[in-house]
Amino acid sequence: MNPYHTTIPRLLCAALLIICGTACGSAPPGAGAGAAADTGAAASATLLQQIQSASAGKACDGPQDCHTLAIGAKACGGPERYLAWSSKSADGERLRQLAASHTAARQRENARDGAMSTCSMLLDPGATCRAGQCVLLPPAIGGSAAQ
Repeated sequence: MNPYHTTIPRLLCAALLIICGTACGSAPPGAGAGAAADTGAAASATLLQQIQSASAGKACDGPQDCHTLAIGAKACGGPERYLAWSSKSADGERLRQLAASHTAARQRENARDGAMSTCSMLLDPGATCRAGQCVLLPPAIGGSAAQ
């Protein structure tokens, strides 16, 4: 009988036992951080909901009432998106504080998760009043200054 016929199955069994023993015997690196990750993601989600609620009223009389707010943080820097809001119906200082807290939470999440992005810069599109509501302007080459 060929000695390889009995050696190879024994080696495969030994390898499987080692793999199973290793997988069952210890937690993966960072497993204890799962609760912290959930808490961080929940915090940024809660802040985003607060921002959306605080900026829900977008009524405007003209473009002077409309502004943009940078939201979130890309892994390479810069905001994830912009939000139109109305100074006629929202507290700008509160919105900016919420946005700053949300940005910090997203930066912590990105750092913790080792997040990557395309590193493309999202320019502030600006906002205007259309049909009595603040809306973002369509993206344009060069963008506009933050309001």
